[in-house]
Amino acid sequence: MNATVTEKEIITPSEFLQNWQGHRLLTRRVIEAFPEKELFEFSIGGMRPFAELAKEMLAIAVPGLKEIVTGLQEPYEENRTAFTTKQELLDAWDEATEQINVYWQQIPLHRFRETVNLFGQYNFPAIVNITYALDNEVHHRGQGYVYLRALGIEPPAFYDRW
Repeated sequence: MNATVTEKEIITPSEFLQNWQGHRLLTRRVIEAFPEKELFEFSIGGMRPFAELAKEMLAIAVPGLKEIVTGLQEPYEENRTAFTTKQELLDAWDEATEQINVYWQQIPLHRFRETVNLFGQYNFPAIVNITYALDNEVHHRGQGYVYLRALGIEPPAFYDRW
């Protein structure tokens, strides 16, 4: 990596995207590790099943980037993506991962620092909203790790994101 980094940058947009996509790959592995039934039904302490958590992640990532790129505001809608099988969820995950790449390339550098009222609720600079999407994924993936361990399944190594 020979990118020139300015004082305002600590990570380039390309590096941020690579990091995010590494997290998405790891979250995909967590989805794959679940048995079909437990993916949709298993929960602990009243938390939602992992398929529902994945639905939330899908409702934030691409729709949020699309709004940052187009400026067209849509309300947050967790039920944008419907699936009833693990394969449908994996397919939706893979499609969203590709769409992230498409929208990411359309974000001009200055736009990352501009305030965006994402989903009409989150009035922060675009990069803060994007970082929230990543943080939300990491948080929910942690819940998935707890579920897998409770089911007696060894989750993927948390550091294996490549």
